[in-house]
Amino acid sequence: MSEQQKRVEAGRRVVIVGAGMAGVQSAVALREQGFRGAVTVLGAEPHPPYDRPPLSKAVLLGTADGAAFDIDFEALGIEVRLGVHVTGVRPADHELDTGAGPVPYDSLVLATGAEPILLPGSEGVPGVHVLRTLDDAERLRPVLAGRHDVVVVGAGWIGAEFATAAREAGCAVTVVEAADRPLAGALPAEVAAPMTAWYADAGVDLRTRARVRRVEPGAVFLDDGTRLSADAVVVGIGARPATAWLAGSGIALGAHHEVLADDRLRTSAPDVYAVGDCASFPSGRYGERLLVHHWDNAVQGPRTVASRIIGETPAVYDPVPYFWSEQFGRFVQYAGHHAPGDELIWRGDPTTPAWTVCWLRDGALTALLAVGRPRDLAQARKLIEAATPLDPALTADPSIPLKKAAA
Repeated sequence: MSEQQKRVEAGRRVVIVGAGMAGVQSAVALREQGFRGAVTVLGAEPHPPYDRPPLSKAVLLGTADGAAFDIDFEALGIEVRLGVHVTGVRPADHELDTGAGPVPYDSLVLATGAEPILLPGSEGVPGVHVLRTLDDAERLRPVLAGRHDVVVVGAGWIGAEFATAAREAGCAVTVVEAADRPLAGALPAEVAAPMTAWYADAGVDLRTRARVRRVEPGAVFLDDGTRLSADAVVVGIGARPATAWLAGSGIALGAHHEVLADDRLRTSAPDVYAVGDCASFPSGRYGERLLVHHWDNAVQGPRTVASRIIGETPAVYDPVPYFWSEQFGRFVQYAGHHAPGDELIWRGDPTTPAWTVCWLRDGALTALLAVGRPRDLAQARKLIEAATPLDPALTADPSIPLKKAAA
């Protein structure tokens, strides 16, 4: 790079909206890849940037006071501005609108994440909680410390993780799920069915096919007239991309109100990128657009964004999605992406503590769910990445290493 080019780059301004994992990693990746210009991270919360996975366990249980990133932003020359609420963006002017005034940018990274879906009619009712931020976890900590009666609405990933922590703290926990099984939106019925027993084993009262009619202070009423006593209600019915502030910007959004990014995480607006929970991207591997609300996506995407901003041509962004969940004494991991038509193969007995489910498409592994079998998961990620065909009979034998099932 010539001296003139260095001076031009040093004068460039990258602004990142969102101080979660995706935003912070975008800033760090820019520095790691040699970007010399100004890097500013705007966070709406007053807290220094922090990681979210500990919120549903260590922070709730009081074994950790927080989950701040161990990053020396000052040493990296990254400006972090907290408590800044971004209200809009004008791509033609290369300027953000915020509560503290306009903020100009040369390149903009959208990393606003997702926000919890609220239970209709529960807004403002005392004792109703969601679990997304550090403040949410702090508000719930005394609920667990006091061993209160808790009703969890939603038997998804976050509902199961909170119920696990609440039981560990000694709370009486009832989980209410409108579908006929846990994780109905994520897993097929035959895969999710064995997980139902986990709730009973942990002493959790799981009520499926149960819809909430209304919530009042101290109680949850179901459609069938049942009244559930609740010192606290925790709503875990999903999350949506936090993109309402982009209204009128002209930046293209998808069916789930997520930012539509291309295969290098560029948006429809010039010099604007999107990464993490707020954005979807086209996957050549799976032949569809993916909206991935998981930590690993927020870690991987920033490297692609940083590379594009500094003027390189990064590889197409098409990762193998991955996430994990700790619930009811089990370590659950998932890699890939499955579709209804994929062949499902059981690998082990789901009534035991350790088992795996594999999905094959045209003979190749596309996704895997591992319960207590981390070696299967580690091998699966590589097999999925390489689109390796597997022998179904060998795949179904849990005594054979998964990599040995390659056809």
